[in-house]
Amino acid sequence: MSKVELYKRLHAQLKELLEGERDLIASAANFAALIYHGLPEVNWAGFYFIKEGQLVLGPFQGKTACTRIELGRGVCGTAAQRRQTVIAADVAKFPGHIACDGASRSEIVVPLIEAGELFGVLDLDSPTPARFDANDQAGLEEMAATFVQGTDRTTPES
Repeated sequence: MSKVELYKRLHAQLKELLEGERDLIASAANFAALIYHGLPEVNWAGFYFIKEGQLVLGPFQGKTACTRIELGRGVCGTAAQRRQTVIAADVAKFPGHIACDGASRSEIVVPLIEAGELFGVLDLDSPTPARFDANDQAGLEEMAATFVQGTDRTTPES
């Protein structure tokens, strides 16, 4: 199955998971599990949400992760600050990379934006160098948009 076909299948599954459920945390947890188990060569998939001006860990699948990330720091903070998807083919060469899991070699981070306001990021890591490409970016951005539209942007702190 091609990446494009795989993302179409995962996107359809995400829509089913979101149907009738608008809770941010519940939907993020299911989305992270869907990606983690549905995409090959992924060793971490999850969310960071903006709280008090920094990214704070949300639902995820994989090894334990960094709890807080400053905007502009590492791949997640850079994607959040730029408000655009960032692909790091080799995380060791990414300026300010934060090594939460030493096995990770590449990463893609998609910002979550609603009504022009950044409220978090979707983060995926892989133990394979250069794992993520334009097909991953397109598929994940489309799924992230569906997630943003299909959930209420409230967190337990809100």
